[in-house]
Amino acid sequence: MINKSCSQELYHTSAINIFYICFGIMEKEHNFAEITRQDNMKKTISFISILLAAVITGASCSGKNKAENKQESDIITDSTFATIEEKKETITALPDTAYASASLLKYKVEIIDTVTGPEIVDFSDPYNDSPGIFTFRGNTRRDASYDGRVEGRPDTIIVDWEFNTSMTPPDTTATDWGGGSGWTGQPVYVNWPDSIVKSLKASGVVNANFKNHEIIVGSLCHMLYFIDLETGKPSRQAIDVRNPIKGSVSLDPSLNGNLYVGQGVPVNRPFGHLVIDLNKGRISKTIPEDHKAQRRWGAFDSSPLKVDKFLFWPGENGTLYKYVCRKGEISLHSALRYTRNGVAPGMEASISVYRNYGYTADNHGNVVCTNLNTLRPVWCFANGDDTDATVVVCEEEGKPYVYTGNEVDRKPDGPAYFRKLNALTGELIWEASLPGKRADVGNKHFDGGYYASPLPGKGNCSGLIFSNCVANTNKQNGDFIAIDRKNGKIVYRVSLKNYSWSSPVGFLNEKDEMFIFTGDTYGNAYLINGIDGKVLCKKKVGNNFESSPVVIGNQVVVGSRGNSIYKMTIR
Repeated sequence: MINKSCSQELYHTSAINIFYICFGIMEKEHNFAEITRQDNMKKTISFISILLAAVITGASCSGKNKAENKQESDIITDSTFATIEEKKETITALPDTAYASASLLKYKVEIIDTVTGPEIVDFSDPYNDSPGIFTFRGNTRRDASYDGRVEGRPDTIIVDWEFNTSMTPPDTTATDWGGGSGWTGQPVYVNWPDSIVKSLKASGVVNANFKNHEIIVGSLCHMLYFIDLETGKPSRQAIDVRNPIKGSVSLDPSLNGNLYVGQGVPVNRPFGHLVIDLNKGRISKTIPEDHKAQRRWGAFDSSPLKVDKFLFWPGENGTLYKYVCRKGEISLHSALRYTRNGVAPGMEASISVYRNYGYTADNHGNVVCTNLNTLRPVWCFANGDDTDATVVVCEEEGKPYVYTGNEVDRKPDGPAYFRKLNALTGELIWEASLPGKRADVGNKHFDGGYYASPLPGKGNCSGLIFSNCVANTNKQNGDFIAIDRKNGKIVYRVSLKNYSWSSPVGFLNEKDEMFIFTGDTYGNAYLINGIDGKVLCKKKVGNNFESSPVVIGNQVVVGSRGNSIYKMTIR
């Protein structure tokens, strides 16, 4: 604490001077258009920190020595000013450049909105501070699915509740998709603020006994379901979107009520992607098939991402869309359409983002990096085969890398490759191969390789990255694998009862030991020790876990083919 013999007037005057000095700096800097409000705040905070430290250090009027004054100054800084941020490195946009590999693509950028500036200004990840998991794999880099917490060494999977969806009736014009959820099918989890819950109850949108914790999941029976996390009962009326949903829905992190939903199968028209207004409980915008698209398949299995004021949404029609978001509405800003070797590939994978670079993969094996400011390709990597799994971006030692795995489809005898790329240049760092092939059963074929998105290790597994791989080398078998992130060597393989399309999720305990939950297409749920691959628990739960789970504490919620959504606790 400051010595009582210090002049209160001196301290008060110094504080006022600091305020006016800092205010003058802000006012002056606001006159320069190139300096943003965020830069001003950071500079001002840093300046305040320096001046406050100087005032406090020199405020003592007693005869104490310098060491004693320094000690008191440290105490004041730590306690009183703990909320003042340290100076951080300014985040800048990545360059608008194109490597030679980008020339493999023939593309066109269509600009619709000439009023809204195209640049991303705020590079922060809006999902990091969201009260829940709002998009596939949790954030813009798609690397956040390891935030679960457990105690000790878990070895038990407990089914807490089962929610039953409707079933799509057999139709002579369309395949019977049933209910439940399919690939990728990850639910959204949201812990609504009290103020929003109060408003929703007042408007009658949610049930009167609803609290705050809600699961939102799209179903193959073309319904959008809302489930109370605690009870497993409906939290509000389901919404009919008229076409099966295969992908993962995405909630706007601004909490403006926008829910973004892609349709997977054209049972009815219009067919495309939607905005649901959760504040009103209805569809607020339907975007039908795009007749300008160069591929005539209008499905949207991808989960879109909000970055700054924009929403980026890849389509299976070979187009990457850039929308401007407003409450209950999105409007098209621009669109990237490309072909390679005269073919427009479709994108089932979701987009991943690092600063202003977006990463997409398509069904002709292209992994494409795009400058999201201009929608011009930066680089293109030939991944060898159909790539539907969403790529993951990881920052390691200050450098970003892309992890991606391909399917075994166009090259039916494989192998399946898992690769690490330089996220800035598209350069191959390493690749790991596993045996895999396409299995033909009757008039259907089942691709091998990677449908699951990777899970970066954390805690004692920070040097590893995990995924599920479809082998099809012994009937319809598959493996859960761990790979060394530095050299690409396969550390271990765990044989699953059947192959898995579901993406694994992770949990850490109090010792920072990592454990992984995953499911297979026989409906088995697995709990695996991340460091050595030991299966701690295997439990038959559903019919077919194609969908990926969402993690809440020591719980997971995941849908199954058939008509079931499950909540399970890990202990």
